[in-house]
Amino acid sequence: MLNPNSKIILNNGLEMPLLGLGTWQAKNGDIAYQAVRFALSQGYRHIDTARMYGNEASIGSAIHDSGIPREEIWVTTKLFLFYGRNAQQMFDDSFQRLGLEYVDLLLIHFPMPGIVVKNWQKLEKVYGQGKVKSLGVSNHSIKQIQVVLKAAKIKPVLNQIRYSPYNYDPQMEDFLRENDMYLEAYSPLTRGHNLRDGKLMEIAKKYSKSPAQILIRWCLQKEIIVIPKSVHENRIIENANVYDFEISKEDMQTLNSFSGR
Repeated sequence: MLNPNSKIILNNGLEMPLLGLGTWQAKNGDIAYQAVRFALSQGYRHIDTARMYGNEASIGSAIHDSGIPREEIWVTTKLFLFYGRNAQQMFDDSFQRLGLEYVDLLLIHFPMPGIVVKNWQKLEKVYGQGKVKSLGVSNHSIKQIQVVLKAAKIKPVLNQIRYSPYNYDPQMEDFLRENDMYLEAYSPLTRGHNLRDGKLMEIAKKYSKSPAQILIRWCLQKEIIVIPKSVHENRIIENANVYDFEISKEDMQTLNSFSGR
């Protein structure tokens, strides 16, 4: 049964919370800091950030100030490795801004054509410094992940991509599952674009839930890690209130069909 403490076991044996807080566009300073502090106070134990979000310092401070033991909070950050960029220096900068003892997961933020393998090898070297517990990719295609897998000494634990019923990709789900990796969904709420879609609203009404809660629950029932973003307290609470109902198999299939509309 899914519950607020639900976790998945990654291919390296570590347990990762299924639900997290996304922080894209959460402005560094009081906005990002307060959002993370509030989310942690409401039971969230998974925070996702990235170097290019520009808010790692506030997020690290919020985690530190929460008083929650470090090992209880999963922290992900990402590096956008442009051509010729020094991955170790970029990570060291992020690590210093976060101010934490370690990072649970480090991702390559975007694949760069022609150097997908080289960038993965750079990440493996960063991992060798002992400050990172897991490695993964973001926004990678199946072909790009296949290239990484052929060369990798350390297997990616997941691929973080934009994902919801409106851009459903069963081939990606199957590929990751078959290769002992997870899918992690960012922008699961479609950046708000589809929250007033009639068919989604109809399903939400059936369960007395909001459209956003339906989209999050859809991910959770598929064992897809999901990181809805918000800096608003009411929405942070709403996004986590998804454990007192279950979407039927029929309605899950209906949601799966939305991407073809």
